[in-house]
Amino acid sequence: MSFMQKPKVSHSQLPRNELGLTVRDYEGSMSTLCAGCGHDSITAAVIQAFWELSIEPYKVAKMSGIGCSSKTPTYFLSQAHGINAVHGRMPSIATGANAADRNLYYVGISGDGDSLSIGLGQFIHVLRRNLNMLYIIENNGVYGLTKGQFSASADVGSKAKKGEVNQQPPIDPVIAALTLGGSFVARSFSGDKAQLVPLIKAGIMHNGFAMLDVLSPCVTFNDHEDSTKSYAHTRQFYHPAVHADFVLSKKPIRTAYDDGEAMPVELHDGSTVVLRKVSKDYNPTNRAQAYSYLHEHQKRGEIVTGLLYIDEDQREMHDISNTVSEALRDLAYAELCPGNAALEETQNLYR
Repeated sequence: MSFMQKPKVSHSQLPRNELGLTVRDYEGSMSTLCAGCGHDSITAAVIQAFWELSIEPYKVAKMSGIGCSSKTPTYFLSQAHGINAVHGRMPSIATGANAADRNLYYVGISGDGDSLSIGLGQFIHVLRRNLNMLYIIENNGVYGLTKGQFSASADVGSKAKKGEVNQQPPIDPVIAALTLGGSFVARSFSGDKAQLVPLIKAGIMHNGFAMLDVLSPCVTFNDHEDSTKSYAHTRQFYHPAVHADFVLSKKPIRTAYDDGEAMPVELHDGSTVVLRKVSKDYNPTNRAQAYSYLHEHQKRGEIVTGLLYIDEDQREMHDISNTVSEALRDLAYAELCPGNAALEETQNLYR
């Protein structure tokens, strides 16, 4: 995959954080996603969150799998460590890296296909282990890199690019995380920066697995074949001298609404989603109430956003496993390889 570095231009008037860094120091390469893609808005929010927290970029490890969403770590924190794993396998890589060095900030960027289809088993187990990381699902309901097939999060009645109507019920990552014992469960919308940035900051600082599901509209796959505005229709009736694709630039979808309010948001394909922000008196520490609240509003066709559940007392993976506090690379050889006697003692535990 080719990419372009953003030009480094010094702006003397840009505000600086506690480290003396500007927000430009937290950027990455130029985005190659479609203009108006919600994923780019999430990238901007991640950049803003790390800048506001004054975290050195080199102390961050960013992980991803495969998909449009998994390209986005390239676009933020160019000085951070990074691993692009195979499809659906990012949680295993993140677990191994975290086990080796618990002192980094871990951020996993995934998609609804990467996490809820091929990677569902991995997602469940990294949540179960309560691995200390922020796990963002950039959720658009389609496989963007393979031309817009339904993903596991597509709603019943959703229409594909070729006109097919989805009949299968979706997997809701928020409901799944609540049911499986997640210690931090939140949902937001890519166009609501005022809500998204604080949730990302809270997830980064949470001691455990912070799952943030972000609705992120796909601007490309709304050109159904039965539309006279589609690419297929244009190619059939016109004869250009040079064959080329062009994705119409569209403005990112923005919205703002108060706590407790519901807001209908029209997407690029003309469909509408209804977002409801949790009220100020909502209690995010009661798992059963959170589950009931989500189902109640789901029946009304509303998508609840905000911090939905948090348990700050739930132990994370290193606490459960009683591992050392140092990174494995900093341990002496004798501690890493204590010899045959220690191996024999460990093996006896399983006999």
